[in-house]
Amino acid sequence: MNFYSQLIQKIDEKKANIGVVGMGYVGLPLAVEMVKSGFTVCGIDLSEDKINQLKKGHSYIQDVSHEEMEEVISSNRFLPTTDYEAVKELDAISICVPTPLSENQDPDTSYITGVINSIKPHMKKGTLITLESTTYPGTTEELILNEFTKMGYEAGKDFFLCYSPERVDPGNEKYNTQNMPKVIGGTTEKCTELGVKLYSHYVGNVVPVSSPKVAEMSKLLENTFRSINIAFVNEIAMMCERMDIDVWEVIDAAATKPFGFMKFQPGPGIGGHCIPLDPMYLSWKAKGYRFYSKFIDLAQSINNNMPDVVVSKTSQVLNLDGKSINRANILILGMAYKPNVADLRESPGLYLYELYKENGANVQYLDPHAQSFIDDSGDVVHSVPYIEDQLKQYDCMVLVTNHGDFDYDQLANLGVPIVDTRNAFKDYDQQHIHKLGTSSKVFDRQDSVAL
Repeated sequence: MNFYSQLIQKIDEKKANIGVVGMGYVGLPLAVEMVKSGFTVCGIDLSEDKINQLKKGHSYIQDVSHEEMEEVISSNRFLPTTDYEAVKELDAISICVPTPLSENQDPDTSYITGVINSIKPHMKKGTLITLESTTYPGTTEELILNEFTKMGYEAGKDFFLCYSPERVDPGNEKYNTQNMPKVIGGTTEKCTELGVKLYSHYVGNVVPVSSPKVAEMSKLLENTFRSINIAFVNEIAMMCERMDIDVWEVIDAAATKPFGFMKFQPGPGIGGHCIPLDPMYLSWKAKGYRFYSKFIDLAQSINNNMPDVVVSKTSQVLNLDGKSINRANILILGMAYKPNVADLRESPGLYLYELYKENGANVQYLDPHAQSFIDDSGDVVHSVPYIEDQLKQYDCMVLVTNHGDFDYDQLANLGVPIVDTRNAFKDYDQQHIHKLGTSSKVFDRQDSVAL
């Protein structure tokens, strides 16, 4: 039986039943695009709450509107479930589950392993499996190919296996699942051909590569590149503080060069699921080949230290008014890891919150998008309301996330000292606003007090 030809025909006629495992930031938008392109899609997730919301046409992902979700559900071609028995009816499966780091900063691939173990009892021959979870080079072959080989399945003949790294950027209004170029590499030539054939129906530009390892490595290179450059500009920011130079003005000036320079900006640390984690996946895998990346480890160290730099900056600012960070009332402005989203994954704001508490501060936060989080003590922390008179009671405000719906004019005119880690107050030349990456105002104030 020629499973390859059968699946090609099903894909061409859009009669292939597709499954997406993991209904999160990656999986749900992918499933929606699949349905929009005319396929019948089964969305599998172990969270009953998520599945129940999807069945009602409710979206819990910013990049998928409620209107889109209602349209997809009403098409009767989107079938959310928690039951892996649905795999029996599937011709293709995309795996979009988390790949966090362990407490020891080693890759945690348990979610992938769990999915494969759940798929194996139900999967029929001729199925195309595509892993999208970000992971180290070799994962697709080590954790998936080897498992099905043990069952007597031959890749490219009895089943088909690809790796295609997700490139989701939550809240990005320009690039989405449909128009973001998609890299894909199969374990055999036929695997790659099938993967390209399927994904081309709902992704505008599919880029085939020679193997899963190349595809896996490409994703890690993308985000390690960003991590290293962010670390470099963070170090430049600390250097500029020492030299009494405004790093933001320096960056804007350098960015006027039309070639040979790419603009990166400093900040309070790195967040999201990709940049803090992906370089560590690559560093961990490289050590298995007795290769030790100094760039990756140094960049991680600099970026992870930025919350401490912000705390030190806050202490300096408080000292100007004769106050200590101990018992100071501090308000963090923005807790999400990037502007205009509610995503808190690996947000530097979460680390800052704990650091301020460790230093004895009374710390709260205000975020119009991320309304609550669970702190290191297990307590639920809620965003405070935006009430002008109450904001004036804080000893210092620390801008961590430059959300577009903050009223920067009103915040600047409260008169409360502000530590600005994102250059959000660049248009306000007021003594009580102190930007990360420039220390002229701090030193001037200290000099005047000393006199």
